[in-house]
Amino acid sequence: MLERESELHAVSDALAGLCGQKAARSKGGRLVVFTGAAGLGKTSMLSEVRRMALERGCGALFARGGEQEEGLAFHVVRRLLQPALAALSEVERRELLGAWYEIVGPALGLFAAPDDAAHGKDGEKAALPDPQGVRDGLDWVVTRLAMRDAPLVLIVDDAHWADGESLAWLASFVSKVEDLPLLMVLAYRPDQLSEEAEGLRRMAGRNGVRPLGLAALTQEAVAELLRRELGEDAEYGFCRECWVVTGGNPYEAVELTAKVLERGILPTEESSPLLHDLAAAVKGSGLVARLRRMGPTAVRLAWAVALLGTEAPPQLAANIASLGPAEVADAADRLRAGRILTGSDTLEFVHPLIATAVYRAIPGAVRVAMHGQAAWALLDAGQGPVAAARHLLETQPERDPAVVKHLRDAARAYLRAGAPDAARRCLARALQEPPPADVRAAVLYELGCSSLLHSPVATVNHLQSALEEPQVPPALREGITLRLAQVLAHTDRLAEAAETVAKEAHEAVDSRARLRMQAWHFIWSAFRVDEPDSAARSRRLARLADRLTGRDLTERYILGLRAWDAMVRGERADTVVDYAERALRDGMSWTDPDWGFEVPVLVALTFMYCDRPHRTEELFAAGIAEFEAAGWRGAHLSYGYALLGYVRYRRGRLAEAEDFARKGLHVAERVGEGVSARCNAVAILIEVLLAKGEIGAAQELARSHAFGDDFPRAMMLPPPQAVRGELHLAQGRTREAALDLAAAGQRLTAREMINPALSPWLGHLALAEAEEDLEKARALALQEVDRAERAGIASQVGMALRVAASLTEGPQGLRLLERAVSCLEQSPAAYEYARALADQGAALRHAGRIEECAEQLHLAMDLAAQCGAEALVTTASRELAGLGLRPRQLRGDTTAEALNQEEREAAERAALGSSNELIAEELRMDDTEVARLLSSVYRKVGTDRAGLRRALRLPAPRSLSLVPSRADPAGPEAFGPGAGK
Repeated sequence: MLERESELHAVSDALAGLCGQKAARSKGGRLVVFTGAAGLGKTSMLSEVRRMALERGCGALFARGGEQEEGLAFHVVRRLLQPALAALSEVERRELLGAWYEIVGPALGLFAAPDDAAHGKDGEKAALPDPQGVRDGLDWVVTRLAMRDAPLVLIVDDAHWADGESLAWLASFVSKVEDLPLLMVLAYRPDQLSEEAEGLRRMAGRNGVRPLGLAALTQEAVAELLRRELGEDAEYGFCRECWVVTGGNPYEAVELTAKVLERGILPTEESSPLLHDLAAAVKGSGLVARLRRMGPTAVRLAWAVALLGTEAPPQLAANIASLGPAEVADAADRLRAGRILTGSDTLEFVHPLIATAVYRAIPGAVRVAMHGQAAWALLDAGQGPVAAARHLLETQPERDPAVVKHLRDAARAYLRAGAPDAARRCLARALQEPPPADVRAAVLYELGCSSLLHSPVATVNHLQSALEEPQVPPALREGITLRLAQVLAHTDRLAEAAETVAKEAHEAVDSRARLRMQAWHFIWSAFRVDEPDSAARSRRLARLADRLTGRDLTERYILGLRAWDAMVRGERADTVVDYAERALRDGMSWTDPDWGFEVPVLVALTFMYCDRPHRTEELFAAGIAEFEAAGWRGAHLSYGYALLGYVRYRRGRLAEAEDFARKGLHVAERVGEGVSARCNAVAILIEVLLAKGEIGAAQELARSHAFGDDFPRAMMLPPPQAVRGELHLAQGRTREAALDLAAAGQRLTAREMINPALSPWLGHLALAEAEEDLEKARALALQEVDRAERAGIASQVGMALRVAASLTEGPQGLRLLERAVSCLEQSPAAYEYARALADQGAALRHAGRIEECAEQLHLAMDLAAQCGAEALVTTASRELAGLGLRPRQLRGDTTAEALNQEEREAAERAALGSSNELIAEELRMDDTEVARLLSSVYRKVGTDRAGLRRALRLPAPRSLSLVPSRADPAGPEAFGPGAGK
C-alpha cells in the first residue's frame, strides 16, 4: 500500500458514504475502478478494500477473472455470488430469487437442469432464457442481496480476464449501482482488455466514473519497502539499483526483496550487480528456469495448476500431472517455498504473472495432451461436461464420439444457462472432431441454433449444410427446416423463408409434417410485403382452415392465421372473431421454441382490430408474463410492450400507451437486436405523440432514430411508412405525406389488405390530397367508408365517416358526422370518439345550433382530457370560446374506473342480448341515456357490444346466440351501407 494514499482515500470516502446510509437502506451506491499494468498492486489494493469493508461491517463478495477461465461462461458471476447463496437453505434461496430461480439457477450453478428439462408439459419444448433475461435475473439477485445485507461491497479482480457472459452483466449492471446501497470495485489491466471488457470501460465512462490508475513506485517507496524487510541500514545505492531493475513494479520489488533475503545478500552498494540476475529470476524465462531447477515433479504439478486455473484442488492436479500423493505433497512444498504456489486445500499461483509464464512454458504437444487429461479427470471427478469442455476445446480432433457427446452436453447446459456464445464454441469444436455421420446433421442443427445471436449468416450456412447431409431423420429434418425459415425471416429474408417451408411441405411424406410446413408457409407469407399472389394464398388458406377442427396446435395455428387473413381482407368481424376464438380454444404458448410468438400476437391483435381490445389486452398480459417467466427479455418483450401500447392507443388511453411504447423502445435499444423491434416501437410512439398533439416531440423522435431511412421489408403494425405519412401530414407537409401514404397503401392493396382497421391510410391520403384535388380526396374518403362498412367494425366506420365529413360541406357533412358519432359511441375507441364529438360540435356551431354545439364540445373536452389528448382539449376549448362560453371544469381521468351500478346493469343486459329499448324500459331510462351508459361501458371495458359477455365474464344463455344476429341494431349490420340514413 505504499504511495496509495489517494486511492485508499477514494475507497474510504465511498465506504463512509455507503455506511452512513446503512440504517435507511437508501440509495447512494458507487463504482470504483482501479487500472494498472501487471504487478502494480491491483490485487493488494482490492485486498485492502475488502479488509476495510469488513471492518466497517459491510458484506463483501469477491471474485477474480482467470486467464484459463475466460471461456467458462458465468465463471466470475458464480465466484462472486455463490458464497452468499451457499449460506442459505434451498427454501431461502428460492425465496430470495423468487420467479427468477429457474432462469438464473443454471447460470449461478445452483442446479443443473436434467437432460429432459428442455421439455415442458405434454412433451412440448420449454423455452430457453435469452442472455438479456439472465442478466436481468442477476440484477434482481444482486439487488435483493444488497437490500438484505446493506451495505454490500462487490469486488472483481482481473476483470480483463473475466468471461464474456460475466462481463456483459457487469457492464449492464454498472448503471444501476448508484440506485443501491452498494459499492462495486473493479480492477483490470487496461492494455489487456477483451472486446467485452471494453464495453465495461465504456459503460463506466458513461456513468461518470474515471478509473484510478496505479503508478509504479517511486525510488523512495522502493527504498522504504527494502528497509522494512532488510533493515534500516540498506544502502542508498543498493535501494536505487533495486528500483532500476524492477522499474518500480511493486510485485517485482517484493519478489526481489524475498530473493535477497533467501540468498542472504547484504543490502550494500557492492552487492548491487547481483540484483540483475535475481530480478530476471522472478519473471519470464528466469522464472521458468528457476522452476525447472526444482525438479520434474514440481514442474508437472505447476503445469497442472496452470491448466486448471485459479484454486486447483491438489488431488485433481495430481491426477493431471500423473503424480502420487507423496510426490504431490513434496512438490507442493517446494513450490510454496519458492514463492510460486500458495494454499493447501486448493493450490494457486502467488501472482497471475507466474501462472501466465508457467502456462506458456508448457511445450505445445504436452499442453494439448494435459488438457485432454484434465477433461477426463474432471469428468471422472463428477464435475460434468461444462467443466470438461473448457479443456476439450484445447485438444486436437481425433474422431472421438465421446468428445462430441460431451461437447454437445456442455452446449445444451450453456443454452439452458443463457450462454449461447459458449454453446457455439463447444459445438464448433465438436464439428471439427468430426462427429459420426449419423449425428453430423444434429450437430450442425445445434450449432446453427446457438449461433443465431452471434452470426445469423453463419446460422443459415450451418442449417443449410445440415439439410444437405445424407442421414437426416425426418423429425430432425423438420426441425432444421423450420429453424432455417425462422432465421431467414428474422433477418428480413421472408421470401426465402416462405419458399424454404413450401419446398419441404411439397416433399414431406408425413401428413402432419406437411400440414405444419404449410402452416409456416402461411405464416411467413403473411408477413411479407412483397408476396406475389396473396389472393391465391388466401384462398388456399381458407379452404384448408374450413376442413380443420383445431384438434392440435398445428390446426389451431392455421385457424389463427385464417382469422388474421380474414380480418386484413375486410371480412365481417363476427366471422373473424369466430376463427380467432377457435384458434385459442386450448390456448397458445407465446414462448414455444418450435412455433414462435408470431401467430399468438396476430390472433391477439385480430381482436383489437375487431373492436375487442379488452380481449387483446388479456392475451398480451398473459404473453408478456410468459416472456418474462421464460427469461425472454429481448426483441420478443420489446414487441410485446410496444404493441400493448398500440392497443392502449387504439382505446384512447394515451398516457398508458406512451409508457408501454417507450418501455418497448427501451428494451429494443438495450438488447440491440436488429432494427425491426426499434422501428416498431418508434412507429407506435409517433402515433401516440401525434394523438397527444406533441408534433415536435414526434418529429424529434423520428429524427433521432432515423425513422424512415430504411424500412424493414417485413410487415409491421402499424405500417411504418404510413406512420411517417401521418407525421408529415401533421407537420403540414402534404406532398411528402401523400407520397408516403400512397406507397404504403399500394403495398397493402397489392396484398388485398384492405381493412382500414389495419391502417386508415386512405383517409389520411384523402386529407393530404384535399388541398390540391378536393374531389379526389372525397372519393378516397368514401372508398375508406365503404371498406369499413363492409368489415362492420364500429370504430373504423366512425373514423372513416369523420374524415369524409371533414371534406364535405353543409348539411351532408353534418349528417356524416352524426353517423360517425353514432358509430364511435358504440365502440371502445375513446380518442376517436372525442375527435368526432369535437368535429360535430364545430359543425353544429357553423350551422347555428348553439345549444347542441356546446353539449358536444363539452363532451369532447371531457373525453379528450380523460384520454390525455391535450391538443384536442385546446381545440374544443377554442370552439367554445368562439361561442362566448367558458369550458366546464374538466373531469378527472375516469377511463380506468370500475363500472358504476347503472353501467353494470345496462352492460349485463346488453351482453345477454337485450336491445337498448328493452334496457331503457327495464331501467326506467330513455333510449339516449342508455346509449350514453353503454358508450361509457365500451370504453371502460374495452370492447364492442358483441364482446361484452366475455369481457364481463358472464355465462352464455342457452337460448341466445353468442354472435349478434344480422337484424340486431347493435350487431355488425348496424354499420352497413344504409346505417344512419
